[in-house]
Amino acid sequence: MRRGGWLQRLTPFDCKLVVVLAVIVLLSFLLLLRRGVGTRVLVTSGDRTLFVADLSVDRRVELNGPLGTTVLQIADGGVRILSSPCSRKICIGMGEARHPGDLLACVPNRLVVRIEGADAVARERGYDFLSR
Repeated sequence: MRRGGWLQRLTPFDCKLVVVLAVIVLLSFLLLLRRGVGTRVLVTSGDRTLFVADLSVDRRVELNGPLGTTVLQIADGGVRILSSPCSRKICIGMGEARHPGDLLACVPNRLVVRIEGADAVARERGYDFLSR
């Protein structure tokens, strides 16, 4: 087989398909870069809110669940689980969450850590616009 033979077999539809797929991949990368930064962390267990804090203040937090105490660290605008009483420690391996919508979960200890952005905080206030 000659070199470059596969390029000669491409149809016009194949070329259009490659261009469309390349644009989709490029747009998906651009959307990932636009995610923004989180402003606060919200920890829930079932339908109860256990802890809410601003991500700009560094701290360590101990939260109690059915299995025992889970330790969170909030530092440099992100949050991570440092220790947990669960057996597999998957929640520790999830790493750091810092963007709106990021989740960390310790399923055996029934804790969910969620990052919210400025838009969620504004929505919670109950108004969109103020005028005089």
